[in-house]
Amino acid sequence: MFRVSQFMREIAYPTPMGPRREPSGPVVIWNLIRRCNLNCKHCYTVSADTDFKGELATEEVFTVMDDLKAYGVPALILSGGEPLLRPDIFEITARAKALGFYVGLSTNGTLINDTNIGVIAAAGYDYVGISLDGIGATHDGFRRKEGAFDASLRAARLCRDAGLKIGIRFTLTLENAHQLPDLLTLCEEERIDRFYLSHLNYAGRGNRNRTEDAHLETTRRAMDLLFDQAWEYEQNGLEKEIVTGNNDADGVYLLHWVRRNFPELEDHIRAKLVQWGGNSSGVNVANIDNLGNVHPDTMWWHHTLDNVRQRPFSEIWEDTADPLMAGLKRRPRLVGGRCGGCGHFDICGGNTRVRAQQVTGDPWAEDPACYLTDGEIGFEGDGARIRVTPYRKRDHEAA
Repeated sequence: MFRVSQFMREIAYPTPMGPRREPSGPVVIWNLIRRCNLNCKHCYTVSADTDFKGELATEEVFTVMDDLKAYGVPALILSGGEPLLRPDIFEITARAKALGFYVGLSTNGTLINDTNIGVIAAAGYDYVGISLDGIGATHDGFRRKEGAFDASLRAARLCRDAGLKIGIRFTLTLENAHQLPDLLTLCEEERIDRFYLSHLNYAGRGNRNRTEDAHLETTRRAMDLLFDQAWEYEQNGLEKEIVTGNNDADGVYLLHWVRRNFPELEDHIRAKLVQWGGNSSGVNVANIDNLGNVHPDTMWWHHTLDNVRQRPFSEIWEDTADPLMAGLKRRPRLVGGRCGGCGHFDICGGNTRVRAQQVTGDPWAEDPACYLTDGEIGFEGDGARIRVTPYRKRDHEAA
């Protein structure tokens, strides 16, 4: 996850560089159930409104949770399918909270209503993320259900009014990019805490629909809007958080934005971006699916490392016998093409490996969704990593 607003605060109020702090363990996104009441076009789990056999029982979930806590996992994101369809969701939530996890709920929102909002609020979720893919009919089209937008928006309002921290999640594609400004306005008008833009990742139905991935120029325009909006929020003192995910080139693109707007801070922000380090799949982000299979992140369901019924998560996550995990944990990662020759590799870490694998069959090929030009990344086409000297306006003024 790339915390745009955090970097805007760093621009406004620069802080000294300190040592890089490694998290105690990976954030675990846990797909507790695969059943879902919707049939979304970009669903990475290819869920459906049917029961899936073999899912972890409550006691099995608790056993895994104990291991996760002992291993140092700081946060659980409870997801699906639709997690609110799982009968024991609040029992699981209570156990997670009692163990001291940060607990997020990732939901489509359509099942949140006046009847259950009290229970949801009492569960004490640290964050509730609700997906919106556009306004009105656009969202309904993505979700393949008429009225889904109204139901999800009502859920956001109910959660907000119940005192829960909420966010809107938006997956950018060519079909809905034009509604990004409207969604940002919606978040302001509805007093929603966070806006999360996810770049389309090639997994599940998202892989089948990757021809609809936003063209590079569309992505650049979207990021320009987000950066400008986040800076405006910072300048106006609004407690709004903008974050992005699934394209770590966003960090490099922000550096170019800083170069244009705050050239005197370029070196400082670059150092902070390097400290951030880019993609952390297989390192600081993990996934457990509904059957207990462990994956490097949520987009790698086609690659299973092992199952928590066979071995504890803590053992699976440390095991680098799997070539993919060995490559993901290597620093720096060995990647080819434009990623391997990028002068800002130390910022994005080679971006999202699953897109490279889905398109070329090689997880160490260049990420096809990097939207920066060869000039912006200092790429000369020979596959070698090239260290470029950042442009600094003051150097030209001195000359």
